[in-house]
Amino acid sequence: MSRSATNVAILGSTGTIGRNALEVIAASEGRLRAIGLAAHRRCELLAQQAAVARPAAIVVTDPDAAASHDWSTLSGDVQFSVGPAALEALARRADVDVVLAAIVGSAGLGSTCAALEAGKRVALANKETLVMAGPLVTRLAAERGGSLAPVDSEHSAIFQALAAGKRQEVRRVILTASGGPFRRHTIEQLARVTVADALRHPTWDMGPKITIDSATMMNKALEIIEARWLFDLRPEQITVMIHPQSIVHSMVEFVDGSVVAQLSPPDMKLPIQFALEYPNRQKGVAAKMDWTRSQSWEFEPPDLERFPAISLGLEVAAVGGTAGAVVNAANERAVAGFQAGELSFVDIVPACRRVLEQHDFEPAPSLDRLVELDAWARQEVVRWACAS
Repeated sequence: MSRSATNVAILGSTGTIGRNALEVIAASEGRLRAIGLAAHRRCELLAQQAAVARPAAIVVTDPDAAASHDWSTLSGDVQFSVGPAALEALARRADVDVVLAAIVGSAGLGSTCAALEAGKRVALANKETLVMAGPLVTRLAAERGGSLAPVDSEHSAIFQALAAGKRQEVRRVILTASGGPFRRHTIEQLARVTVADALRHPTWDMGPKITIDSATMMNKALEIIEARWLFDLRPEQITVMIHPQSIVHSMVEFVDGSVVAQLSPPDMKLPIQFALEYPNRQKGVAAKMDWTRSQSWEFEPPDLERFPAISLGLEVAAVGGTAGAVVNAANERAVAGFQAGELSFVDIVPACRRVLEQHDFEPAPSLDRLVELDAWARQEVVRWACAS
């Protein structure tokens, strides 16, 4: 492999984003190389990926999972290491050009910060990093020479559309949302939603946590907060529209009234490839638009009464500070509680708001304080669920 290839470390290679990224890399005709792979517990799949991609290093962050797997078939050329510290070391490797941050939830914060501290370009699929610590992360990137390229389809669309004008010419951005499987449900129907119902997304193939976030529209709340920090926007510059076809991934409206949108079929391989190869565009394996058939696209504003997560996201984006970390952690624990039968579907967002209202807000927290509040918020959700 020529060193002219862009070396990519995939943190979260066994998840949906990681698996799609490996397809993009395999089809890149040598432009991209998976030099490092990391997973939490799915050791069998990680070993299979390593056999195909032949990375220089792999990491398993769960020591128990690593110890229980037979690694005898692993090539002797592959550096194998275990634990969260090893994950951060992989992100800092001198031969890594781009770090794909695809670990779901707050667990991805440390390794993303490590990559930015080392001046890496981070292809960011972990929205929770900016939700928790947006000001800290963006400042770290600026100070250390790192950069952020969004992988979320909505933020990738905004990133691309912003190129049509100057930043001071932006009036607002419009995040599109599929509306999930329940956009036509009444409040009474939402109260009866099961886990199986919530996991049936109509257009996207995603992991279970993100799929449930889409059903509650908490994913859009997190994306509002992420967009606020990623693009240095005021909260009032961020709007959400329901677009069930998931073809228009987001839009930017400029002060003259022009609206620029990015369109493509719902396939994560396109934003992944754009982030990994930015600023270049290359042929890839993502699905393409079929312009030989008739198509109709719908847009409608969200119902904030049925889906209060959007209002919550705008509030958190406005106040900043510790609010994002608290809401993110509360949501992660509430989603887990819903999956375990501890909470109903309609309890998820109220649990997040309750924990947010109970916490001691700080406008400029340290990273250590955010980590403390992450743990506190999870415990508070458990207490709330037990008391309900």
